[in-house]
Order: sequence, then structure tokens, then C-alpha cells
Amino acid sequence: MTIGFLGVGVMGESILRGVLAAGTSPLLVQVADRRAERAHEVARQHGVVEATPAGLAAAADLLLVAVKPGDVPDALAEVGPVLRPDAVVVSVAAGLTTATLEQLLPPRTPVVRAMPNTPALVGAGVTAICPGSHAAREQVQAAAALLATVGTVVEVAEGQMDAVTAVSGSGPAYLFLVVEALVEAGVRAGLGRDLATRLVLATLDGSARMLAQTGEHPAVLRERVTSPGGTTAAALHRLEAHGLRAAFLDAVLANRDRAREIAEGLG
Repeated sequence: MTIGFLGVGVMGESILRGVLAAGTSPLLVQVADRRAERAHEVARQHGVVEATPAGLAAAADLLLVAVKPGDVPDALAEVGPVLRPDAVVVSVAAGLTTATLEQLLPPRTPVVRAMPNTPALVGAGVTAICPGSHAAREQVQAAAALLATVGTVVEVAEGQMDAVTAVSGSGPAYLFLVVEALVEAGVRAGLGRDLATRLVLATLDGSARMLAQTGEHPAVLRERVTSPGGTTAAALHRLEAHGLRAAFLDAVLANRDRAREIAEGLG
């Protein structure tokens, strides 16, 4: 199966790395980008085939569209007329519905909408997918297999995709901000920056593993760390007083609503 990457920015290249690491021959992978020098650089670095957008679309069995949401209409207008009739188009553009993608492509084009996140760069991403109205089960499975090379894949209803974007798609940015804030707090409390960073990263990793391996509710694990009247209780009281839960709720809903605005603007 020939795989085409239309757009090889951070996410496109991350998935490209996963595909090659999974054993796909570089000769079966083609890349194109609106910045020709970027496509040339990626093709040279990974030994894959450099192509024009039209050439890539004419050859690809599976076309991954990894351009910015605002660039999708122009990109699909360019490749649509030469797209192979049986090709599957997989879009990782936030906010764009399968119906919008189908309208931008030739009639009955199989489309799969996907929302990966940046830990795909290290093979630890999570990607939610949903099929369009013309995608057969085996075509959805082919898209899932492609994205599984960079982490976990879950299939969801399309109505959940904007919430997925808000939680896991953008989630790494929230957690990076938490890590940044906790490191800074550790420095203010008297730790060296390198030590504070090591402690925070190890704590984040260990806590995630503990949640995954025990299967227990986070509230239960939090309560086990929190002795009545102790140091953790004092810290959690301050976090709650500063509205931590409300801040995350507001952030996630703002993200979801922005995804909907993008879709409306491009629909």
C-alpha cells in the first residue's frame, strides 16, 4: 500500500517516523508539503519519495492530510481531481468534520477524521478516529493501523471529536504547563532547577503508571496520599481555593468551542 503524506510538519513527520519504524518500505511512502524545501528535507532525511501534491494524490492508496485546518480547503482542491477513486483520505486537522471533508473531495471519497496528539513524536500518542459516510470497515482499519504506529488508537462517534481535541489533542500542552509551573514552584521553594525538573518528571511518569496499572479512580489515589491535616492536604486546599478544577473545565470547554468555530468557518 502506498502512503502519501500531504504536509510533513511536526505531526506529519511524527506519523511518518512511526510508519517507517513499523517496517513500511520508504519506497512506498511519498511526501509533499506547500513548502517544497520542507518536503525535500524530510524525503532526504528518511529516504522516502518526494512528490508534488498532485503526484502524491495520484499514487497514494492512503492519503494523510496533515496541514493546518485553514489550509485544508486549498490543499484538497488541488489533490481532489487526481485522487485515486479507491484512495482513503485521513485528516488530522482539528475541527473539520467528515461531512466538510467529503464536500471538499470527489463524491463518495472514503474519509477518516483523526485527532492525534504530540506524544506521537515518541511513539506514545493517543489518536481518536471516526469514519465518514463512505468509509468501509477495512478502510477504517487501514487508517487505524497507520496511526497505531505512533501509539494508541480509539474509535469514537463524530459528535465526540471536538471534546477529544479539547482533552487529549491539546492535553499535552496543559500538562506541560503544569510541569512548568510545578518546576518553578520547586525552584521558589529552594530546589535547583535541574533537581526540580527531575523530581517533577519522575513524579508525573510514576503517577500516570500508577493510575494505569491499578485501575483505581484518581480520587481514591489522591486520598491515599492526603493525610488529614498534613502537608498534602494544605497544598490541595490552596489549589482548590484557586479554582483548579474550574480552570480546567473552562479551558476544555473553550477548546471545544474553538474547534466548532473553526469547523463553522470552513464548512
